[in-house]
Amino acid sequence: MIGSNIKTPGVYVNEINAFPNSIQPVPTAVPAFIGYTPQASYQGQSYTNVPLKITSFADFQAVYCYPTQKPSSGTLKQYSPQYYLSPQNGASKGNCIQLGTTSYAICPDPATIYYLYNSIQLFYMNGGGDAYIVSVGSYGEPSNKPALPGAHIVNPNVILADLLRGLEELKKESEPTMYICPEATLLSVADNASLMQAMLLQCTEMQTAISVFDIIGGNDPDPNTYMDDIATFRNSTGNTGLNYGTAYYPFIGTTIMQSQDLDYTNLFGGDVSQLAQLLNPPSQPDSSVQAIIGNIQNPTSGLTVSQNNNALLTVSTTYSIIMQHILAQVNLLPPSAGMAGVMAATDRETGVWQAPANTSIIGTVSLPIRLTETQQVSLNIDALSGKSVNAIRFFNGIGILVWGARTLDGNSLDWRYLPVRRTMIFIEQSCKQAASAYAFSPNTKNTWEAVKAMISSFLTGVWKQGGLQGATPAEAFSVSCGLGSSMTADDVLDGYMRVTIMVAIVHPAEFIVITIQQQMAAS
Repeated sequence: MIGSNIKTPGVYVNEINAFPNSIQPVPTAVPAFIGYTPQASYQGQSYTNVPLKITSFADFQAVYCYPTQKPSSGTLKQYSPQYYLSPQNGASKGNCIQLGTTSYAICPDPATIYYLYNSIQLFYMNGGGDAYIVSVGSYGEPSNKPALPGAHIVNPNVILADLLRGLEELKKESEPTMYICPEATLLSVADNASLMQAMLLQCTEMQTAISVFDIIGGNDPDPNTYMDDIATFRNSTGNTGLNYGTAYYPFIGTTIMQSQDLDYTNLFGGDVSQLAQLLNPPSQPDSSVQAIIGNIQNPTSGLTVSQNNNALLTVSTTYSIIMQHILAQVNLLPPSAGMAGVMAATDRETGVWQAPANTSIIGTVSLPIRLTETQQVSLNIDALSGKSVNAIRFFNGIGILVWGARTLDGNSLDWRYLPVRRTMIFIEQSCKQAASAYAFSPNTKNTWEAVKAMISSFLTGVWKQGGLQGATPAEAFSVSCGLGSSMTADDVLDGYMRVTIMVAIVHPAEFIVITIQQQMAAS
C-alpha cells in the first residue's frame, strides 16, 4: 500500500513477495498428428480441420472412429484396406507369394491405404501421452484396381492441399512439440517435397516444434537401389529449417493389427469369385472350400463374415497363407509415430536431453531391409548435403533398435543432434512463457534481477537433472540482464529488456572409441 493512500488512523499491513516468480517447464513430447480418420465428430460437432488435444487412444476413438457396432451388420471396421493378387510373368516385383507354380504380387488398392489410425495406436503402445489430432477428412472411395507391382503407393484421396490446411491450423497452437504426418509418403514425390518444406518452414517460424519425417520407399526398399530413395528425400527437403527436422528409415513391421482384423472382404474389392479361383481352381477342386464360398455368396445362409472367414482359415492352407502375407503388409507402418512415443517415454524417464536412440520401438517385429554398419554410413553422414537419416536396425541377439539421433542439419556443430535441438526448444519456450509475466513492468534493476534470478533458478534445476554440462552451475550456464551486460541505455529508452542466456547443452556420445595398447610386463 502506497503511503499517500492512507487517509485514516489505524494499522495497515503490506505483504511483500519474498521469492521471485518460478518457471513452469513446458511439455516436451506433445506430437500433433495430421491426416485422415474414419470420421471426425463428437456429440454432433465436427472436428474436421480442428486441432483437438487427446490424452489416450480412447479419446481418439470417441471422436475419430466409427461407432463400435453397426446396427445392421455387426462390427464396423475402422480401417479396411483392399489388396489384390496379380499373377507375375517372368521376374517378380514387389511383395510376392508363390501359390503352386505361379508367383503372385500382392498389390494394394492405393486409394484404400491410410496410416494415421494404426499410427496413433503405435504412438500409445510406445508410451505416448498428450497429443493433438488434426483430421483433414475421412476416407475416400476405393479405386477398385491394384497398384502396379513394386510401384510407389500414391493414394489419390490423400491431397496435399488438405494436409497443408491441417498444418496451417497448428499455427494457433503453441503446445505441440512435434509435427507428424504419417500419410505424407502416400503423396507423389513432388507433393511430399512441398509438404515437408512447409512443415520445416512453420517449425522455423514457430520455434516450438520439430518435424519427424518418414521416407518414400521405406516400405519396400530394394537392397541394391534403396539409396536412390534416400537421395530423393534429401533433394526434397530444401535448405530451410533443417535443424528442426529429423527422419527415420526404413518402415517397421508391427503387430498393431491382428488376424481377426482382416478377412476375405479385404481381398479383390470384396469380389469372392476372384478369390474362389485361387482357393478352388478347376484343376484341384475342393468341396469344403466350395461350400464355404457358397455360404459367403448366399446372403440368407445366416453365417457372419467372421464365421465364414474362420471356416476358410481352417479348411484352406492357401487362404491362410494369403491372409498372413496381407497382414504383414498392413502392419508395415512409417516409424514417425512410434518414434514420437519413444521420445515421450524417454522424456518422462530421463529428460528431453536424453537421445531417443539405442532403444526399441515396442510392437516392432520385422524390418523390410536389414541395414549393416557399412550401409548406415551413407545414411548417418552425407558430406554434400549434411542431411542425416536415422537408421532403424536389427542386431543379432538384441533385436530391432533405433540407431541414430540426428537432425537433418548433420553438418552443423550446433544443431547436429536431435536432443540438443529439443532441449533448446524446451529451455527457450519455458523462459519465454515465464518472462511474459514481466511485460510492461518497470525496466529497472529490480525487474532485471528478478528475471535473472527466475531463469537462473530454472536452469539450476535443469543442470541438477543432468540436462546441462559442467561441474558447477557457473560452468553449466550464465544469465545476464542489465545495463552494461545485456543492454544499453538506448535499449532502456526504446523499451527493450534484453536477457542473454548461455547454456552448455549435453551432447550424446555418438562415437565411443576405446584405445587398447599392449605393454611390457613390469616384472
